[in-house]
Amino acid sequence: MDIMKKVSLAILAFILVVSCGGQQINQTEFDEKAGDNILIGQVDMEGFELAPFNEWFDEEFDVYQVDDSTLSTMDKDDFLDNVRITMVLGTWCGDSRREVPRFYKILESLEYDLENMTVICVNTSKTAEGTNVDQLNIQKVPTIIYYKDEIELGRIIESPQESLEKDMSSIVK
Repeated sequence: MDIMKKVSLAILAFILVVSCGGQQINQTEFDEKAGDNILIGQVDMEGFELAPFNEWFDEEFDVYQVDDSTLSTMDKDDFLDNVRITMVLGTWCGDSRREVPRFYKILESLEYDLENMTVICVNTSKTAEGTNVDQLNIQKVPTIIYYKDEIELGRIIESPQESLEKDMSSIVK
């Protein structure tokens, strides 16, 4: 019986270490400057399904028409297999509320594996505790950074020069 207690305690300790060690995602906090709750830190698609974020996200996602003709000029296999993305946004920011749902719809159209994308939500000071956002030199949001083989290929900052699809295509050539 003494061995069973030790095994049980070891399993319990392991579970506690694993559950506490991982960074929590889809966290919210009140931002004084925004005067509202915001998503903060690392998020995934489920974060945008939470109220009140789903209201603006779903509306823009549903109405956006993806430019498939531009996407067809990309090397889709190379993009899907080799390009990683980091996106930094603020749920309080009008540009983020417009561009982020559109970007997700484009990625859905391409069948991009969202596991290859890191999404970080920042506060109005463009910081997020527990993330590496301070190392990314973020001046404006949203900022979408494309990487291949750990090398930065380029960025879309705040809003695209032409369109998300055209800018993406020219960055990942």
